[in-house]
Amino acid sequence: MIPAAFEYHAPKTLRQAVATLRRYDGEARVLAGGMSLVPMMKLRLANLAAVVDLAKIDGLAFIDETANGLAIGPMTTHYAVESSDVVRRVAPILAETAALVGDVQVRNRGTIGGSVAHADPAADLPAALLALEATFIVAGGPRRRTIRADKMFVDAYTSALNEGEIITEVRVPAMESGTGWSYQKLANRASRFAVVGIAALVATDEAGACTRARVAVTGAGPAPVRARATERYLVGKQLTPANIAKAAARATNGIEFLGDVHGSPEYREHLTAELTKRALTEASERIG
Repeated sequence: MIPAAFEYHAPKTLRQAVATLRRYDGEARVLAGGMSLVPMMKLRLANLAAVVDLAKIDGLAFIDETANGLAIGPMTTHYAVESSDVVRRVAPILAETAALVGDVQVRNRGTIGGSVAHADPAADLPAALLALEATFIVAGGPRRRTIRADKMFVDAYTSALNEGEIITEVRVPAMESGTGWSYQKLANRASRFAVVGIAALVATDEAGACTRARVAVTGAGPAPVRARATERYLVGKQLTPANIAKAAARATNGIEFLGDVHGSPEYREHLTAELTKRALTEASERIG
């Protein structure tokens, strides 16, 4: 299909991009990789007055190691994340998750900032970023501000970004030494989006008791969420198969499960518990 008529802007500075967005008063959208926005426009699910392309703005695609972890530019592609030696060393779950996004064409065009801002409820990277407790630096409002990952994803295709705001940096804390990780998903065969996806991080003390657990769920409900009941249950316990199974059963708490052609709410509920068990099992095996 052909999208409805719209104006195209390719500003060369972030200031110009913000000014352009403000001029359209909510009727314009940012184009980062375009892997989600363009199909929605073609299907006329998104009818916009204008598109503001960030591709010509210098300095928005980077991966830097910091004292506390990583700083990643919003225009950094999924392929750059998955293939980065720095990301693999500092936050391997992020590289592993990026490698499972779509197909090679999507990973070479899609961007980390676009994925976050678009807030697709079945996207992969939000789960990893939630588990990593990432933060997002945002410009375009009265002042620059920081949004935590657990506050960014509000609802289906709805983020905490205000009109005219643009993500300028993704900050990812380094995974602690001895942390095990895993991202497990059942993928839609056509789109490769997650019917359900689970990101898990676990760490233990010398006696084998869990000291830290982070579990995030995507695809199951209208927005990716932390499975906090699972996390709380695991802390202080040995990561035995029985404890992992009991923790995984709690991953469904508080989720309003989606139902569509890809799976009923009951199916997604079952997948959430099962994939959480698999993710926690693999993460526990990777500790150390």
